[in-house]
Amino acid sequence: MRRFTPAWCATWGMAAGCSVWLAAAALAQPRVASLNLCTDQLALMLADRQDIVALTPLVQDCSSSVLCHSAQGMPVQEPTAENVLAARPDMVLAGRFTARVAVKAAREEGAKVLILPPVSNLAEIPDQIMRVAKAVGHPERGARLVTAFQDRLAALALIPSQQDPIAAVYEANGFVARGASLPDDVLRHAGLQNLSTIANLPEGGRIPLETLLGWRPDLLVRDRSGQGQSLAQAMLDNPVLAQFFSGRHGVDLPASLWLCGLPQTLDAVAILQKARAALLYSAGGGP
Repeated sequence: MRRFTPAWCATWGMAAGCSVWLAAAALAQPRVASLNLCTDQLALMLADRQDIVALTPLVQDCSSSVLCHSAQGMPVQEPTAENVLAARPDMVLAGRFTARVAVKAAREEGAKVLILPPVSNLAEIPDQIMRVAKAVGHPERGARLVTAFQDRLAALALIPSQQDPIAAVYEANGFVARGASLPDDVLRHAGLQNLSTIANLPEGGRIPLETLLGWRPDLLVRDRSGQGQSLAQAMLDNPVLAQFFSGRHGVDLPASLWLCGLPQTLDAVAILQKARAALLYSAGGGP
């Protein structure tokens, strides 16, 4: 994958012939490949579709991706070094802990690489939007998206209180959302306290059903997007959970809303604020 840089042209005595090509390339948007679900979705929102040469298969899985429908028809491939080289991207988007061999191969072939760390709170989302927007050549789109995100976040603002209801994010296999994470920050912005921090539960650990019932949080947050696909998911339909967390005490929330830090993550805040309002209305004597 040869890249015609000014230095290469000068070395081979082709400065005149390359000048036209370089001028055209300066106006063209980069060919974009993404190696991570989160960068997949940011690329879909910020890059021109015709400039996207590769996304990961997860972006078309609606249990993981909020943009699964928009991703239909887009080129997808496993994030291997061979696939990345075949796609011939100019810009590669990746996560900090994924596809390291593919990232290395892309760099060696001269592609630019942007690596994004996992988002741990809502405040980090605008920065990631702008970094991707600049990388794919559309900073103006990023600025518009950031403005809309910040306006909506401000409209959803609540003042946290020690009297806020306690919520448990209970996932497949009995895992609970840890503190200092994006789900934890979403709960805080929704006016809810995370059981993991209140009860000092293991960091991102698995807790037995008996422990959960012993703490009896006010709200159980479940992800049913993968319901029926595994025994791990089926445990969320345990009759005991249904008995203890019926009605206003349970809410279904797709994990896709906070697997990545996206503008759509604010949908999770809105859903949980509605659940909080129902709890407080019930506690105040409402029907």
